Amino acid sequence: MAPTATPGPQEDAGRPPVRAATPADAEAIIRMRSQYVLSAPMTEEWIRRCTDELAPRLAPEGDARGFVVDASDRVMASCALGLLHPVLPARSYPRSLAARVQLVATHPDHRRRGHARAVISALLDHLADVEDVTLFELHTSAEAAPLYREFGFSGDPALMRMTRHSTSAIALPDARADSSWVPPEQHAQSLPKAVAFVCLYVTDENDRPLQLHSVYSPGHPWHMIGGAMDLGERPWDAVVRECREETGMTAAGPPRLLATVFGQPRARRPYSTLQLVFDGGRLTDAQIRSLTLNPREHDEARVLPLTEWEALMPAHDFARLRAVEEARRTGVAAYVDTWGDA
Repeated sequence: MAPTATPGPQEDAGRPPVRAATPADAEAIIRMRSQYVLSAPMTEEWIRRCTDELAPRLAPEGDARGFVVDASDRVMASCALGLLHPVLPARSYPRSLAARVQLVATHPDHRRRGHARAVISALLDHLADVEDVTLFELHTSAEAAPLYREFGFSGDPALMRMTRHSTSAIALPDARADSSWVPPEQHAQSLPKAVAFVCLYVTDENDRPLQLHSVYSPGHPWHMIGGAMDLGERPWDAVVRECREETGMTAAGPPRLLATVFGQPRARRPYSTLQLVFDGGRLTDAQIRSLTLNPREHDEARVLPLTEWEALMPAHDFARLRAVEEARRTGVAAYVDTWGDA
């Protein structure tokens, strides 16, 4: 069955526009595999041979399914390719159909924009809900494994597996009508989703908060050092990583938690958010001047008295900053559950 995509809802959700791959995309996918997946690029002869093999398999009657994000310059920004194959049935995958995620690749100029996550999600959703695939396998790197674990894969990166049932899956043959048992993977997918963040509250020696100016988030123009945690990453390890990536500075422990901040899901942010805010201590003027910002994320680091930040931030952002400042001053951890509310 030919893959389908729903670019409208994906765009409404703020995700990249994803479309189904066609035989005409075979060469671009093969070149993405050659350049960004294989240990060494293929020769033009091999690219032609692989293209000739993949193109008919991407047809509706073929066994390959792909999803891509196009770049504005007509270069393929990202792609995901899966290959279907039959298997003997088992209780966890009664439909006798499996798929191998053959490759996921993103052009370097288009990374860190959510493209890989978008094409993987489209591929898995199509295979499970349209093709009735229940068993998934893939080989990946240790660096990419956390992303696939977010989708439900488990195991060693050399062979990660997942069983997934479509929302319209029929009951298992030997299940009782009144049974509430579901496979663990299916139960996990039914649980509410949340995204975990970490923040580092830093001030100068006069206790004036330091904030970074965002180049990508007009809704949150000024914020603390920090970002989203990777799957399986410990909160303080995420603080150290984010601090190094955003400022070039090494966060010094021991970890001291100042606040827990919760945000409700919203239209363009479909999951709840949970933030852990740690104390980053006080920096000297020389240390502040030596911060090295990532220009793709921030273009200014500024220090101001707490009261002067209010005019520069949305009300809920300032409420969070004020609560964190009070937590450090009083030694009593703060709890905020209105962050991100309209």
